Amino acid sequence: MKLKPSLDWLLIFVPLAILLRFWPGGSSPTALFVCSALGIIPVAGWIGRATETLALRVGEGLGGLLNATFGNAAELIIAGIALSKGLTNVVKASITGSIIGNVLLVLGLSILFGGVKYKEQYFNRSGARTSVVSLSLAAVGLIIPTVFHLTAYSSPAGWSPLAEQKLSLGIAIVLFLTYFCVLGFSLRTHRYFFQCGEEGIEESGRQWSVGKAVFILLISTAVVAVLSEFLVGTIEDVRHSVGVTEVFIGVIVVAIVGNAAEHSTAIIMAMKNKMNLSVGIAIGSSLQIALFVAPVLIFLSYVFGRPMDLEFSLPEVFAVVASVYILFQISGDGETNWIEGIQLLSVYVILGILFFYLPEPQRLH
Repeated sequence: MKLKPSLDWLLIFVPLAILLRFWPGGSSPTALFVCSALGIIPVAGWIGRATETLALRVGEGLGGLLNATFGNAAELIIAGIALSKGLTNVVKASITGSIIGNVLLVLGLSILFGGVKYKEQYFNRSGARTSVVSLSLAAVGLIIPTVFHLTAYSSPAGWSPLAEQKLSLGIAIVLFLTYFCVLGFSLRTHRYFFQCGEEGIEESGRQWSVGKAVFILLISTAVVAVLSEFLVGTIEDVRHSVGVTEVFIGVIVVAIVGNAAEHSTAIIMAMKNKMNLSVGIAIGSSLQIALFVAPVLIFLSYVFGRPMDLEFSLPEVFAVVASVYILFQISGDGETNWIEGIQLLSVYVILGILFFYLPEPQRLH
């Protein structure tokens, strides 16, 4: 019997992480961090699969809403726990890192692996371009607080954290409402723009009953929450022992871990020549982060009594703008080839090197 590579192989790290956490006499925080991160990846995949199963059973409209909302459940849980512990730099960095990662890393790998197998691949240009424009608008919303800070800081009236928090809250509300408008557009009024690859989703969703899907969704969410607690709890120790910044952990590590299951699906679909679905996953996931996850985290920060703003460091702002600009260029012709994948991955690696060597940022206060 031939063994097929699967993310489920990483499930071995779930008991390992629990063992490391509760082993008498202490354990290595770095080992716990790595095991927790690797353990989250397959369990997040189960959350996605259970959500897709439920989405197919409850009808297209509600199913689309369910799929879109739970698409980034793992990342939302990790960021929520980090937020409750006051690690706002990690949370902010994970927002920008997820947008950058989906646009450059996920789409880059998908285009590269798909392009090696097929000389040219095609996708729905209208749907992709509409999503990219929405993402561009969302990026503008995320950049405004940083522009506000730079401007207000040099004005006679000066800058105040309270003003920036109020500005960020207002922008979060606008982005959140825009999210539901985008859902209505893509699931109802202009569904034909995005009709692609449903058969790819059904393949994975056909096997489970509703009861089993709900049970697995609840159990997986609980496991991700526990592992996220371990992961976030070791960030400070890992920073000092490995010598990386909170921003690097947020932009690269947390963003990859939170989205890894979706990443693998996008790549697999590209290798099956379903580039429509692959592009939809990459761009759609970035949109969900910008329009849904970021506002929800702002709202949560008020619940935790630690109001967060949407002010990012200048390198993060540049990385998001550059990623969206490159995506705009690539999505224009409705076709891809492997060299475009290399180009996207090159930009991601360059940005990764930047964030690795970047000192702990002095936020623009």
